[in-house]
Amino acid sequence: MTGKKILIIEDNLANMELITDLLEIARYVVLQAETAEEGIALAKAESPDLILMDIALPGMDGLSATRILKQEAKTKNTSIIALTSYAMERDKEEALAAGCETYMTKPIDTREFPLAIAHFIESASEA
Repeated sequence: MTGKKILIIEDNLANMELITDLLEIARYVVLQAETAEEGIALAKAESPDLILMDIALPGMDGLSATRILKQEAKTKNTSIIALTSYAMERDKEEALAAGCETYMTKPIDTREFPLAIAHFIESASEA
């Protein structure tokens, strides 16, 4: 699990700090973007192993950013997890339809979150 690069696209700085801390403790390399536009540019430049995409972002939303990333040759195979406070079944269906591989709700469980990320990355690398 060490050394894998994860891009967090999140506009809430408290959430960004918490998620970053949890992932760095688990020895991931963490990249950060506060807007969809910054995240798209960083994903293209850095080729992360995984993207954690907030859905409610200022300007372009996370689902639109996901659709763009899934159309780009350089990022189309990058796994994206929707990370959002939206918890309705319709929201999950929209995230999956946009190209997210899975969906996690906030607030996150700080004990379970790193384990879920590790499991997801392991499963994705075996596929």
